[in-house]
Amino acid sequence: MKIALITENSQAAKNAIIHEALTTVAQPLGHDVFNYGMYTAEDSASLTYVMNGLLTGILLNSGAADFVVTGCGTGMGSMLACNAMPGVFCGLVIDPTDAFLFGQINDGNAISMPYAKGFGWAAELNLQDVYKKLFDGERGLGYPKERAAIMAKNRGILKDLKAASCHDMLTVLKTVDQDLLKAAVAGERFAEYFYPNCQDEAIAAYLRELTA
Repeated sequence: MKIALITENSQAAKNAIIHEALTTVAQPLGHDVFNYGMYTAEDSASLTYVMNGLLTGILLNSGAADFVVTGCGTGMGSMLACNAMPGVFCGLVIDPTDAFLFGQINDGNAISMPYAKGFGWAAELNLQDVYKKLFDGERGLGYPKERAAIMAKNRGILKDLKAASCHDMLTVLKTVDQDLLKAAVAGERFAEYFYPNCQDEAIAAYLRELTA
């Protein structure tokens, strides 16, 4: 699985801590982690939580990533921005129990975490435990197990509802504020990670033209 990490500007100084916790868990499980930044608070390309959502939509809808780990100070802004995108189902995850229940019940493709609120001693251990609950083992099995079928049915209904209520990603890219879009894909390693992994040539072509 291709896992993308996106960190917004107010929490950029913690990117290395988050990235290390994520790779410590994900890589031994056979997953690839792509760190889209921000890498430091001084990065020239700055991501707001709104841009986190837009970039998440691009990565998931293009197939450049299978799962996105993002967040902000409280986690709520990034979660809302992510869920505004077509095909993105993002949960607010604070602790390992949240991660387990989100993975088993909702089986979404993105999480948003609070990196300011409650981020103190042993925060990196909480991150590792969250990622273990998310990525170690099969997701979407239901909890409790006897409700697995109805949970899977409801996930399908929600997916259909979102498809009916959202534009496709290429339409979003063409109609969103273009300066906002340029800023969202201006990261230092965006082109390096995105284009080799992108599976949607129309999205790739539009972004190449936009940033040429």
